[in-house]
Amino acid sequence: MDAQRLRSLFLNLGHFADHLFMLIFAKAAVSAGLAFGLAADGAYAEMIPYGIPALILFGACAPLAAHIADKWTRNAMITVFFIGIGSASIITSFAQSPLQIAMGLALIGVFAAIYHPIGIAMVIEGGGRVGWRLGVNGVWGNMGVAAAPLITGFILADYDWRLAFVVPGLVSILIGIGYAVFARSGRAVAPAATAREKALVGFAPGWIRALLALALVSAAGGFVFGAMTFIIPRMFEVRLPGVTSDVAITGMLAAAVYAVAAFSQLIVGRLVDTHSVKPILIGVAIGQAALIGVMSTQIDYALFAAAVCAMAFVFGQIPITDAVLSRYVPDVWRAKTLSVKFLLNLGVGALSLLTARSILAADGGFGSVLAVLAIGACFIVLGALLLPAKAGVEASPAPAPAE
Repeated sequence: MDAQRLRSLFLNLGHFADHLFMLIFAKAAVSAGLAFGLAADGAYAEMIPYGIPALILFGACAPLAAHIADKWTRNAMITVFFIGIGSASIITSFAQSPLQIAMGLALIGVFAAIYHPIGIAMVIEGGGRVGWRLGVNGVWGNMGVAAAPLITGFILADYDWRLAFVVPGLVSILIGIGYAVFARSGRAVAPAATAREKALVGFAPGWIRALLALALVSAAGGFVFGAMTFIIPRMFEVRLPGVTSDVAITGMLAAAVYAVAAFSQLIVGRLVDTHSVKPILIGVAIGQAALIGVMSTQIDYALFAAAVCAMAFVFGQIPITDAVLSRYVPDVWRAKTLSVKFLLNLGVGALSLLTARSILAADGGFGSVLAVLAIGACFIVLGALLLPAKAGVEASPAPAPAE
């Protein structure tokens, strides 16, 4: 495998790992709560708040990670990411109380904050078919979302919640060691810049309006994404009575939703490289609001089908905002700008968990949670309408790189 393909593989594995580690707790929360003596009917709602510090730090530490990467190197920070998040996951497995779980998850959040501002900036480096590369990288990230309930569900079926943190942690540490060796070999370098990328030496015209639009899209999108990726595994345990109540099977079904929906990013990524971005984002945003609303009224197989469609639109938004950002912001500022974007995105995502917890604790049910998320998705439409019609320096036609 040549150096560029290997570099892309490591970056894609990083996105996979980032989302997997952040969502292990979403599936393991009930089992951990029962192990600590919480009542079965209230364990999920009681355990949700212990995952919120991790989500806050996931966003809050992104600017710090970007600053360190600019002072140090991006490659070094990716190595720290793999080894650090794996070690934090293993540490979490030793928790003896919900508070200690919260502390372990918070540490996971600190290291998870490294990937998005730095890894995505590295994916964008060089220019060219940025939308396609972001789409591929996004599929890997959402396969991590899919793998979290799948792997955790199977481990919970035969073992306990602690092993669900240990096994991925060990694997991540090994990958981190591999990336360190690769980086030290001098082969982990960015691809050669295209003419368009070289031309973007400063912020492109219209960048203020574009970044304001992306801020609104990122905030509303974070609210929807954060809650949707967290609640679906548990929602399937509750609202698929005519399908199954087995924890491993519901984990498989949640994984299937995330895995199938993830491929929408490849379609959107290609569209972003060849068409005007604004109408694509408007269509994706409207689809989110409508289909999440449909989900709120369904159960059993209809809920599963609606969830696949809704998540396809939720995931499809991901490469759009980063591709737009790459056309307005030069490389020297991208890690910093991405860090602010993810701070906003994930900070609001943490609020979505508080909202979900409050609704569920008040016996509002998952239907009420989804109705609120559908309203939140309407603000993504507003952000899309604010976006300039022309996305900065447009991408030049080029063959899509093999990943």
